[in-house]
Amino acid sequence: MRVLVTGRLPGHILAMLEKEHTVEINSTDRPMSREQILVQVNDKQGLLCMITDRIDCELIDRASRLKIIANCGVGFNNIDIRAAAAKSIPVTNTPDVLTDATADLTFALILAVSRRIVEGDKKVRAGRFDPWAPLYFLGQEVSGKTLGIIGLGRIGEAVAKRAAGFGMQIFYYKQERLDTDAEKNLGVVYAPMEKLLSESDFISLHVPLTAHTRHLVGEKELNLMKASAYLVNTSRGPVVDEKALLKALENKRIQGAGMDVYENEPELTPGLTALDNVVLLPHMGSATIETRTQMARLAVENLLAGLRGEVPPNCVNSVQ
Repeated sequence: MRVLVTGRLPGHILAMLEKEHTVEINSTDRPMSREQILVQVNDKQGLLCMITDRIDCELIDRASRLKIIANCGVGFNNIDIRAAAAKSIPVTNTPDVLTDATADLTFALILAVSRRIVEGDKKVRAGRFDPWAPLYFLGQEVSGKTLGIIGLGRIGEAVAKRAAGFGMQIFYYKQERLDTDAEKNLGVVYAPMEKLLSESDFISLHVPLTAHTRHLVGEKELNLMKASAYLVNTSRGPVVDEKALLKALENKRIQGAGMDVYENEPELTPGLTALDNVVLLPHMGSATIETRTQMARLAVENLLAGLRGEVPPNCVNSVQ
């Protein structure tokens, strides 16, 4: 069968596909344009796409031969899964493999923004390494502080386990509260959203992007936070109202932020890059050799299963 892979993957992983099917590959790290995908997907039975690709109703209608859409990422808000289901096309993702990598990066952002790591690096590189002084370049300690986790799925739980190593008190908020034993084992305390926002020193977001979570954190929520608090987002960019965040950072309404995802990425709200109290990363939460290789392997395994007419192991939509 004919397959389109819209992004560059490890060669030994692609070889799994090429052994059984004819594969067209975008061999660069630049996303394919929508026009390119629309043209090239037309005669394909399989599509292995990236989270940067918009796979909407128009594209699905045009790709009349598709048997499977395999997304290389845990999130799948870039795909119209209902339109795919209506055409009996399964859509898959790559869950579970990026938990530790994203949790590690979350803590890297917490430490970087609170201890002013990026600011310090810039200062040294610019030749402005001033003599040590008691009140020079002060940041905030992480150990012993309160962490508020919004969305306690696999990644949120992994962040909580890391926070325990720093002796942090951990609040969490999610729609379905954990049972008492699970809370005790994780060392977390349930808190309503307002309490979590107003009492946490660090707030970390770990929710999927849905109609209910879009702009989950906006002006109202930022105003509830402590002036000394930090916001960290490694989930999805539109979960945060970026203009409201910019305003809060500019006015020192909150102390700082660490961001790996953005509302309109790769574009940033103008003004963010001028601020020293925000650390900005290029959506690299899962960017380890081990994790990205595993993601690619899962995506290919899902794709191969779909092309064989089997139910893929990580199907996210209901198909007849």
